[in-house]
Amino acid sequence: MHLAYPAVLAVLLFCTGLYGVLARRNAILVLMSVELMLNAVNLNLVAFDVWLRDTLHAGQALTLFTIAIAAAEIGIGLAIVLLVYRNRGTSDVDRLRDLADPPPGGQVVPTDESDDSMAAAPDNGPDQGTPARRQTA
Repeated sequence: MHLAYPAVLAVLLFCTGLYGVLARRNAILVLMSVELMLNAVNLNLVAFDVWLRDTLHAGQALTLFTIAIAAAEIGIGLAIVLLVYRNRGTSDVDRLRDLADPPPGGQVVPTDESDDSMAAAPDNGPDQGTPARRQTA
């Protein structure tokens, strides 16, 4: 077996996954692209293990560990995406900026949704603001 065939397929898979990570906004599609990249690495590990005729089959053993880690990663990643979707109503990666560093100078940068969205302070309602003072007689 020639090593070039699985290597070219692995490069194509990895490039497709890299494009998906860099170009997609949906968090689930980003996770799927990461899985494509991990599968490209697994294909390389198995191909080089067969090509080198390793008696210990270290490439195949490492592939099994990589598959186990990828399964755990996708489980935790999907749980995080579902939790974010429940709280925010979107799984768009560009809109999730709560953990991002604040802009320099502390200035508020308006989003692209509307220009006047940051103009007025939000109304917290009567029960979330400062407590009302009681009048004493």
